[in-house]
Amino acid sequence: MEDDNSLAGTLSGAEALTGALRSATTGGRGLEDVLKGLGNRLSDIALAAGLKPLENMLGNAIGGLVGSVTPFADGGVVRSPSFFPMGGDMGLMGEAGAEAILPLRRGPDGALGVAAAGGPTPQIVFNVTASDAASFRKSEGQISAMLARSVSRGRRGL
Repeated sequence: MEDDNSLAGTLSGAEALTGALRSATTGGRGLEDVLKGLGNRLSDIALAAGLKPLENMLGNAIGGLVGSVTPFADGGVVRSPSFFPMGGDMGLMGEAGAEAILPLRRGPDGALGVAAAGGPTPQIVFNVTASDAASFRKSEGQISAMLARSVSRGRRGL
């Protein structure tokens, strides 16, 4: 592969020299202008040939970075050290072990926080058996006490 690149550079250099000499003899240009043009052309060819390995290396590095990007729009876990952009700086996550990524959402009240992933909404069901309205009113105190205990247990689970 390297021989092909050097051969292409040699041919380009030969073409530049041929073009410069043709320009000097048939184009009526001065020798000084022709030599400056030839020098510029040969410098361009040498620079392009010299930068080709760097261009290939950068292309491979960028391709590797883009190919290794893992999206976390729905959340996820980072299990090894990973860099990420953070307000103009670079952040590091996962350096001390697994770390979770949790997407944030705004609630109806405008508060920003972690949203549950569509799980069932907890419900509290009380079954009351009453023969008439008066007996139902008598059980209101018991229902209120059971509701207070359920809410208390729920708060402890947070």
